[in-house]
Amino acid sequence: MIQFELAEPTTLAEAVRLLDPNDETIRPVAGGTALMLMMKAGVFRPAKLVSLRKIENNYAAITADARGLTIGAMTTLSDLEQSEDVCAHAPLITQTLLTLSNVRVRNVATTGGALAHGDPHMDLPPVLMALGASLTIVGPNGERSLPVEDLFTGYYETVLALSELIAFIHVPTQKSKQAAYMKVTTGAIDDWPALGIAVAIVSDADAIKSIRIVASAATEKAIRLTSAEAVLQGNCINDQLVRRAAEAAVEEVEFVSDVRGSAPYKRELMRVYIQRAVRAALDESGER
Repeated sequence: MIQFELAEPTTLAEAVRLLDPNDETIRPVAGGTALMLMMKAGVFRPAKLVSLRKIENNYAAITADARGLTIGAMTTLSDLEQSEDVCAHAPLITQTLLTLSNVRVRNVATTGGALAHGDPHMDLPPVLMALGASLTIVGPNGERSLPVEDLFTGYYETVLALSELIAFIHVPTQKSKQAAYMKVTTGAIDDWPALGIAVAIVSDADAIKSIRIVASAATEKAIRLTSAEAVLQGNCINDQLVRRAAEAAVEEVEFVSDVRGSAPYKRELMRVYIQRAVRAALDESGER
């Protein structure tokens, strides 16, 4: 059995003070769904875990106003899924959570933990990136803001310092946007994806005013497909243009092989599913 110290601060500020910017064996733990698996596998052996379970309740709350949503990082995925405010302001998040792992995991895993872990196979990061979400990050030097798309630097890697914590996730109101998320799995629908594609579009009379296309799981981190966005931006959509966007995307991306599929397989998946996701986002009926 792994021996470690457990600290249980009652404020976020105290939790930050307990973290050491120079010691990787001291880690925060929220839901612990990923960290516990790493410990059981012997991949990570902590000297101290800083539990966030007893910090202020506002870090597990969801609030909404005209600007959008503010989601506390300690909000569980189940609470996110069941929130009426989330459904009203960003329905794509609600839809995505229905097939994100299973109820047992969603009841424990937290929104901030899902982002801080940096796992490229997660469903939530590409969706939040497509929706233009941002973060409030707290550390020894105070707060800083960061777009979610700037959080990830590589495979299980983020820009977070060892002494920093995600405090809030901010999602702008999505009522004017058309959006879709599609994931491809080699197992059950709630399994880890071999590919995830999130699309958010603002269009006017079939011409795209702005678009975000984000891919995950097939790559070492969730990334925006800027070449595909450039093909579609400002244009009236037709099948030929959507195919061109998909071709531009697969040329831009470096694919990663893993147990869920080879790089060539994921390349073909992306070629197909970018087209499907863009069409789904433009389809006001929501039909896939």
